Amino acid sequence: MRVTETIASSKYLVGFTGAGISTESGLPDYRGPEGVWTLREKGLKPKLPTKPISQIEPNPSHYAFVELYKMGLLKFLISQNVDNLHLKSGIPSEMLAELHGNSSLMKCLYCDTRFGKKEINWKDHIYGKGYRTEKPRPNQPKCPHCQGRVISSVVNFNDPMPEKEMREAENHSRLCDVMLAVGSTLSVVPAANFPIIAKSKGASLIIINMGRTELDSMADIRISAKSGEFLPLVISQIKST
Repeated sequence: MRVTETIASSKYLVGFTGAGISTESGLPDYRGPEGVWTLREKGLKPKLPTKPISQIEPNPSHYAFVELYKMGLLKFLISQNVDNLHLKSGIPSEMLAELHGNSSLMKCLYCDTRFGKKEINWKDHIYGKGYRTEKPRPNQPKCPHCQGRVISSVVNFNDPMPEKEMREAENHSRLCDVMLAVGSTLSVVPAANFPIIAKSKGASLIIINMGRTELDSMADIRISAKSGEFLPLVISQIKST
């Protein structure tokens, strides 16, 4: 299979994931046919997750990236997702740029350190979500390192993109020889610019997504399949060869 050969022979594989990789875990995507934004634009009510977010678990797509990392093929992973499932699956934090933040993590607005909510005793029912645009509430936790203001790491509309993650994503996009984009319509910028950067530097672009994407015409390999079914087959073939 050509996709297997391309990934197995890569020297610097970089992954890129969108909300579609998590639909098989029970989370709705955003721009797919049944996506949150798609339904809202039609005046319809978006679908809810099948269970509380804290109970959502990684699916075979997430674990496929973990396997690629363990095999030494995956050098870095860029994600648009805020669902924490890549970290939960076992991807090391230093291998991951979560461009839109992580709903399970808070961050210091000044020193940019990340914290789990339990780690700093952040309680949503007392302090709210802690979004950047919200006013700080009395006695809310401060950064234990610099005493700076702690906010949600989630990037909402009109929030600035995280500088460190954007810098890392661009650097690795320029270095990669293969970019594997999974579960994204590749329509949301600036995130969708990274596959374009990779292509401009000579990388092969593999796109795996059930629906069309904005970069289909640029893809060297285009697969329309459920990633949770397709990626484990790729991993199995790589291991067998």
